[in-house]
Amino acid sequence: MREHEFDEYSDAVDYYLDRTPRRRPRYDDEPAPARRGRLTEAERVRLARLRDDAYTETELPDGADRWTTWDDADHGPSPRPDWVVTSLGAVDTELGVLKTGKEADVHLLRRNEPGVEGVLLAAKRYRSDEHKLFHRDAGYLEGRRMRRSREMRAMASRSSFGRNLIAEQWAVAEFAALSRLWTIGAPVPYPVQRHGTELLLEFLGEPDGTAAPRLAQLRPERDELEDLWEQAVSALELLATQGLGHGDLSAYNLLVHEGQLMVIDLPQVVDLIANPRGQEFLARDVANLAGWFHSRGLPEHVTDTADLVRDLAEAAGLG
Repeated sequence: MREHEFDEYSDAVDYYLDRTPRRRPRYDDEPAPARRGRLTEAERVRLARLRDDAYTETELPDGADRWTTWDDADHGPSPRPDWVVTSLGAVDTELGVLKTGKEADVHLLRRNEPGVEGVLLAAKRYRSDEHKLFHRDAGYLEGRRMRRSREMRAMASRSSFGRNLIAEQWAVAEFAALSRLWTIGAPVPYPVQRHGTELLLEFLGEPDGTAAPRLAQLRPERDELEDLWEQAVSALELLATQGLGHGDLSAYNLLVHEGQLMVIDLPQVVDLIANPRGQEFLARDVANLAGWFHSRGLPEHVTDTADLVRDLAEAAGLG
């Protein structure tokens, strides 16, 4: 991601750091306080609002779990789909877990105005302090340089505050990538909003809450397999024209929804120009994808990786 896409995020962190109150000295015989790590300013505001809601509301309508967070969130790109619920009187209801992962969990959520059916959303929530490291994050963070050395030092040391920063940076990066790609017509879910480390995304699935299957779950016939391969190549080409690579592409983060291949899980999206390992990530994405299609029956001349990597590198402007 470009440096300017993290400006607002960095300003929020500085605001918090600059306003940290001084603590009184601790006496020698006084027990040390429990240390749970600092929160980013955005997360602190979010938790404060939840606490205030708990004091002022004894019961939410329709058995909901919270009021809408739309007003305090970053919103998805325009033109906004008609199904997006923007009413400040709407509520959110948790319906279950769609997926658990190392860095984030995805929940099924319904947002509706009281008495109205509403819309299903996928709520992707990044973990921060629960895990010491985000797997494989070091290579992806190359080329994403934050403006302030304090942030970089905290992230490099993996302090509690640094892990909170990394969690929010992943959320910011994925929301920015999805917004950018959706705007140019890429096959990605519409990013409804980002609120702290939570993303609300278009739910890809059935009205009863059944999620669209991952490509890895399918055993398509030859004609469908060829069509899905062509869709995958087109998606990679579209990302490359924006100078981007998925960074972690496989049959497990591609969904097939109503015959359309949809790209998901984009927190580690790679700037192919700024990241010194950009071409390496690109080649790995292609190899992972071609390997799966070849194992399902597509011949090697169709899934030739050398030609595809070269074409994608040219589309991205790599020398």
